Amino acid sequence: MRYLFLLVVTILIGTCNTNEVAKPQGPFPPLPGATTPISYLALGDSYTIGESVAERERYPKQLADSLAPFGIELSPVDIVARTGWTTDELADGIAVRDDLQTTYDLVTLLIGVNNQYRNRPIGPYEEEFRSLLEQAIEFAAGDLTRVFVISIPDYAFTPFGNGNPTISEGIDAYNAVNKAIAETYGVRYFDITPISREGLSMPSLVASDGLHPSGAQYARWVSLMLPTVKEELED
Repeated sequence: MRYLFLLVVTILIGTCNTNEVAKPQGPFPPLPGATTPISYLALGDSYTIGESVAERERYPKQLADSLAPFGIELSPVDIVARTGWTTDELADGIAVRDDLQTTYDLVTLLIGVNNQYRNRPIGPYEEEFRSLLEQAIEFAAGDLTRVFVISIPDYAFTPFGNGNPTISEGIDAYNAVNKAIAETYGVRYFDITPISREGLSMPSLVASDGLHPSGAQYARWVSLMLPTVKEELED
């Protein structure tokens, strides 16, 4: 009887080993709630690098933080921007960056305030902005849904600008150009300028330097951008 029991057990073990189901091989799709890494390139000037605010308050960083709860991880977040840059200086700044990826899943472009501030003719801005937008589209591997143009904020509505209407007229002229170019290429355009024009009535929207947006203003920008960016990244 004991011999018969051992024989049955041996047969069962052998059968299990013979008919063992092969283990599935990866890679596997992300589990529900898992993050999806999205590479992000932000191109611009002081408004992109976040002059006079903490790094966590820059709009690219706030955008990344706002997308995280939806399982969208912006990583890496590469920024090509410097305070005072004009369109041609941004182009030069991109050219010398040998650490950038060839393509990105998301690209934003905000540039032009320093062209206006230096009283440069608007004609060269139009040509240079068009070239920068084409480069942004190239960084996005030609996917127009992953490229976003952001309007120039109006620094007239800061203590520095002191409500000067000439500044506002200049900003409007430059924004008319960058918006028209964005529409020509079929790129989404975020008009954050009205938010910036609350700066004199709401001092909390202006940074401590009296000129640049505060983290609170950048948060308002992100609130405007978030639904559209989230929708495009989830498609």
